[in-house]
Amino acid sequence: MTTRAGFVALIGEPNAGKSTLTNRMVGAKVSIVTHKVQTTRTRIRGVALEGDAQIVFVDTPGLFRPRRRLDRAMVAAAWGGAADADIIVLLIEAQRGVTDGVERILEGLEDIGKGRKVALAINKIDRVKSDVLLSLTKDLNDRYPFAETFMISAEKGFGVDDLRRWLADQLPEGPWLYPEDQLADLPMRMIAAEMTREKLTLRLHQELPYQLTVETESWEERKDGSARVDQIIYVARDGHKGIILGSKGETIKAISQAARAELEEFLGRKVHLFLQVKVRPNWLEEAERYSEMGLDFKDGNT
Repeated sequence: MTTRAGFVALIGEPNAGKSTLTNRMVGAKVSIVTHKVQTTRTRIRGVALEGDAQIVFVDTPGLFRPRRRLDRAMVAAAWGGAADADIIVLLIEAQRGVTDGVERILEGLEDIGKGRKVALAINKIDRVKSDVLLSLTKDLNDRYPFAETFMISAEKGFGVDDLRRWLADQLPEGPWLYPEDQLADLPMRMIAAEMTREKLTLRLHQELPYQLTVETESWEERKDGSARVDQIIYVARDGHKGIILGSKGETIKAISQAARAELEEFLGRKVHLFLQVKVRPNWLEEAERYSEMGLDFKDGNT
């Protein structure tokens, strides 16, 4: 039996649907999905199987015009993920079309795309009319020589199987890179931290921008098969701490319950989750915080 394996980088603007597509391809939730842009901070690799092929998805942060150190490190991680991949898939949101951001990505592909296949996936096709889709497809293919174009809805699953089959056929021959039952190559501690951060983002919406991060401080396996997980939520200001705690601690309690339930479902066993909130005014300038997020602190330099 000839096996295939390789890396596929999903790139695109923030909120184009990269995390949703990763989760749909893998069949499990390995990347956090919220309606807030720029939620993916690290290159999360999800592992999908298609026939005799193992597809390792690199779900990169959205490509946008960076303003702060964290933004610059995220954009560097995204292009780094694309440069390391066997195949690149550019994900475009159908109703947004060719924005300034998409044009900048197409310029970047002139360099990064050399020597590797680049496919175009137009997402959220159920939200626009067919003539708009045809026009967008022609426009994009006139601008860049894509190897293949796919019309998909990552959320509803339309066209996703065709894309996965095509990717599997294009990967180089070789042994699988991960065990058959492994979904992601992120450490469980980091996946757990991402789950809690997603619950914070969903619960707090606009109240708290990106000035928080979650770290799993300790992970203790217990004799009864359960796990004790201690996490710290770092915020930049005292006022942010109050928002997360909420009146009589109700907000953090709800966030903890939601994160624990999802972690238990993911692991298939009982979890005791303990959250603490700490104020660190300069956490955005601390190299250690970036390491915990899987980002390179130096990439944030101007």
